[in-house]
Amino acid sequence: MNTTGSAANGGLHLTPFRGLRYVPERVGSLAAVTSPPYDVVVRPDGVHHLESADPHNIVRLILPQADTTEARHRQAADTLHAWLSDGVLAADAEPALYVYEQRKGDLLQRGLIGALELTPPADGIVLPHEDVIPHVVEDRASLMRTTAANLDPLLLTYRGNGTATGATAVIERTVLGAPLLATTTEDGMSHRLWSVTDPAALAEVADDLARHQALIADGHHRWATYLRLREEHRTPGPWNYGLVLLIDTARYPLQVRAIHRLLNHLPVADALAALEGTFRVRPVQGPLPAALDALAAAASAGNAFLLTGGDGRFHLIDRPAPDLLARTIPADRPEAWRTLDATVLHATLIDHIWHVPDSPEAITYLHDAQAAVEQAARRHGTAVLMHPVREDVVRDLARQGVTMPRKSTSFGPKPATGLVLRSLDVD
Repeated sequence: MNTTGSAANGGLHLTPFRGLRYVPERVGSLAAVTSPPYDVVVRPDGVHHLESADPHNIVRLILPQADTTEARHRQAADTLHAWLSDGVLAADAEPALYVYEQRKGDLLQRGLIGALELTPPADGIVLPHEDVIPHVVEDRASLMRTTAANLDPLLLTYRGNGTATGATAVIERTVLGAPLLATTTEDGMSHRLWSVTDPAALAEVADDLARHQALIADGHHRWATYLRLREEHRTPGPWNYGLVLLIDTARYPLQVRAIHRLLNHLPVADALAALEGTFRVRPVQGPLPAALDALAAAASAGNAFLLTGGDGRFHLIDRPAPDLLARTIPADRPEAWRTLDATVLHATLIDHIWHVPDSPEAITYLHDAQAAVEQAARRHGTAVLMHPVREDVVRDLARQGVTMPRKSTSFGPKPATGLVLRSLDVD
């Protein structure tokens, strides 16, 4: 790994690495071995679906199935070793940065995949914007430690000047050539990957990125995992770097979506009854897209949420009582944080009114609104559907060093897992 131009000198330091990639002749198709990020797969149905798509689907590494945590992670490590030994996966011959493109209809997303030098939040180079769940970090750390691999890239963003210069110029020149791979996943998204090995192009990228800081768009738990493992390996080496996809959102804007909550043990009738005198509650017409439109209209004027038990009925709650917010929202944070929907949801509704414990058994986080509605019906719980936060609000809070409540945003499109991996042994 090239380690010149350290991030200690300021800015982002994205380095080439020898990517591990599937050997096309050894798998049914590249699409059949990919997966969404581990936290987007709806378990267990999603895991079973992906496992049946191809015996070498990457989900066997990112979400291995066994009775204990230790057994799961040992199984993932053994599987990775077997796939390398059998030639299912192979390391590229020379270190590279990888240009990655996603396209679907009018959506076009391009960025660079590389090994990013790790820096703590205090350095202000990589900015987290959400809190993390400790047990998830521990699980991901155990998996990375056991496999000695970064199995999926984090999604980071930075703001260029909107023109095809620097790293963006390298990307847009590279995509004129033949890709290393091209595939279309079952969601209709096409994916293409190219390698960049030319020293002049790599220097052009390095010079540009050294002027920028990045926002973690997706992957806070994996970033926290990277930092934990770096502390465990204090000598310079591959553990000082983590696999990321870096996107210039001035050139290629990301979509920002909400992450919804499913309150597994709270029936919607009980949730609504507890709101008397605290929020305005109104029924809204379905189906789900129409109800979400009503939520968007209400959210433009203040905090608003959409509740459903999955029975086809939707309830819009908004206009929280000001004195209630004053009693329940911490006053020692910026105004932009205190007025976030996620802040009001957790501090006021979940903690104060509904008294739902903040545990995996009580609260499930779902990226897809329809999935939240369906699971609310199955579990006789309450789906709390949310409106997304604007990217500029997220970035401004991150620059102030203020983290949002965890699972506040979902940036996308997310990179497909399985197109390129990073082995710390190979690196």
